[in-house]
Amino acid sequence: MSPEIFLSRIAKTAPAPVYLFLGPETWSRDQCRRALVGRVLGDGDREQGLTRHDLDSVSLAEVLDDARSFSLFAPVRVIWASSAEAALPKGRASAEDSVAGELADYLRNPVPGTVVVLDSSRYEFEGEDKAKNERVAKFYGAIPDVVEFRPHTPESARRVAQDLARERGLRLGVSELGLLVESLGADAGRIAAEIEKLALYVGTARPVNVDDIAALVPNAQATTIFALVNALGRGDRKRSLDSLDTLLREGEYLPLALSFLATQFRLALAAHDAGLRNSQQILGWATREGVRMWRDRADQVAATVAAFPKLRLERAMARLFEADRALRDARPDDRVVMEELVLSLTSGK
Repeated sequence: MSPEIFLSRIAKTAPAPVYLFLGPETWSRDQCRRALVGRVLGDGDREQGLTRHDLDSVSLAEVLDDARSFSLFAPVRVIWASSAEAALPKGRASAEDSVAGELADYLRNPVPGTVVVLDSSRYEFEGEDKAKNERVAKFYGAIPDVVEFRPHTPESARRVAQDLARERGLRLGVSELGLLVESLGADAGRIAAEIEKLALYVGTARPVNVDDIAALVPNAQATTIFALVNALGRGDRKRSLDSLDTLLREGEYLPLALSFLATQFRLALAAHDAGLRNSQQILGWATREGVRMWRDRADQVAATVAAFPKLRLERAMARLFEADRALRDARPDDRVVMEELVLSLTSGK
């Protein structure tokens, strides 16, 4: 189940006796942990009712024995066992079956009032970790209630950011919200931290702007590149060079930055060719064409369309191609290449 389903269920019904928390995403895991502890222990003595174990240090059998032990001081308990992947035996299949059997025995007769969480956060769901994560899930297959903490999509991260900004009374516009989410790689934990910083930095007296985000997240590539696109669209040479300088100071790999810039211009040129003028039209076009697009990116493309007439966009694409070829030459001076690009795009000719 997803974290959202988990939170909905425990708000309406009693928690299950055992949960497997699976996956690396930290922000949603923290929300689920807080909700579960609050649901089970309420306003009682959480110091007595919450027990933590690390399966790197103790065995699964010891955790289950603790769960079976009644406490005189805590009639209800939450037992949190981290590093659940460490419980998998490193050896024969018979050893693995034996350990899994102990868990199955406990599940047949769980202790009333005690909730056990086996937390595995080491492995990703894709890539090299996928097989390891699947083995963890198979080992704990007797547990019917599994909560998967997958990385947030840009859309779900945007909803998280909206909720957090609303809680803090932060005036965060659609474009600025999208820039924050994209610049932080849709990482909800980092988004929460940056919104906390923005709330202290900006307050509630005025809206958050792109400069505020760039000031707090100076290495945010998407933020800086979009600021560069905006400055180029206005013909603002000084601001364009300042944005480029930020990329250079933060050690950005300029060919990759150029690729992001080219993508923005290509989407804007396609929108011009299709006669698209606003983000809603761009979203509809992207859906029909199978192009991955979300509202904030559509707003960015619409802003670039408004800033660049079609002929100027075509000229910009030619300059981007020349800059890309120059960056691939033997031992180029990347800074000179990019500065020449900015100068050509802000020449006004």
